[in-house]
Amino acid sequence: MIKKYLFIGLILLTVILIYLFYPFAKERKSIILGSSLPLSGVNKELGQEVLEGAASYFMHINQNKGIKGKSIELIYYDDKYEPQNTLRNTKKLINKDEVFALFGFVGTPTTKEILPIIDDIPFIAPYTGASFLRDPNKKNIVNFRSSYDEEIENIINYLHNNKDIRKFSILYQNDDYGIAGYNAIIKALKQRGLTLAGEGTYKRNTLSIKHAMHEIKDSNPEAIIIVGAYKPSARFIRDWRNNYSKKTLFAPISFVNANALVDELDGDGDNIYFSLTVPSYGDTNLDIANEYRVILSRYYPTSKPSYVSFESFLAAKAVVRALQNIKGDINRKKFLFELKNLNHDALGKIPIKYQNAQLLNKVYIAVFRHGEFHFIDQDKR
Repeated sequence: MIKKYLFIGLILLTVILIYLFYPFAKERKSIILGSSLPLSGVNKELGQEVLEGAASYFMHINQNKGIKGKSIELIYYDDKYEPQNTLRNTKKLINKDEVFALFGFVGTPTTKEILPIIDDIPFIAPYTGASFLRDPNKKNIVNFRSSYDEEIENIINYLHNNKDIRKFSILYQNDDYGIAGYNAIIKALKQRGLTLAGEGTYKRNTLSIKHAMHEIKDSNPEAIIIVGAYKPSARFIRDWRNNYSKKTLFAPISFVNANALVDELDGDGDNIYFSLTVPSYGDTNLDIANEYRVILSRYYPTSKPSYVSFESFLAAKAVVRALQNIKGDINRKKFLFELKNLNHDALGKIPIKYQNAQLLNKVYIAVFRHGEFHFIDQDKR
């Protein structure tokens, strides 16, 4: 009997010691989200805009009493858009920082690298439209944006039906991101009885596009779909215009970063059709867009609004809405449930509905004229 009581006492003592000396055994005062994204290198503007959009809204919430008295802490590390860096950062976020969820990662090859180690952690709003992140069996992944398949189907449909384009080529980054875009265009063209006229690739994190130009030029394309980063994409467009044709249409998908691409081209958006996954951040009739511009200017007064940071802002707001809807203690299971079951109007006039493992299910096309983006009303084309 004495041994029995000693054994019980040892168990109780162990539990007490664990509670006292291991901080993760105590209730946290903050909800920790972790991100790995490019904050240096040729894609740094994209990473910075993703960070600013989300962080501005989280800071806004923290200054307004947080979530049930808890603040939202966003920990982030630079991965330079290199998969091995992303893997190292993610291990650190999970094992050292003990994050509640992973949020706002950037890129297809980078996110693919970490899939084997994130099964038990919510992985929210990665900035990529890759199809492998839309696997219904991966219950921990909740995408925010529409897929690359949807983007490319939409842009091919518009250019084919409204501009009578039949000769499409593609410039794509030679990695998982580019291949996802390549597969999407082949699929979209096949549905219309068309084939790809030409293709050119460039190496990730470089500006080496000369070989791609030579690969594409002989196909004499009417339109070139661009699946890349904004700096090499801008160089390609500029060089193509100077060396081959100013009449060729270009269609960069959203990851290219419309705002940064226009800036890199010194505002020359001629014959460029931008695929976007969010509506106009400049729409004054959209309350959430007005809120975004005010909050972004408050916390990042030197940063200009962009479609990237607007999307990240909206994703952050969806995360907050889900956390606010949790009844009782906040845990990962409840969080994922609430995020997947947000009200249709949780983001105001921007409708959300969880399907195909994503919350947004619409894509847009815009052109840049007279210093601003103009959205094409595809319902009236």
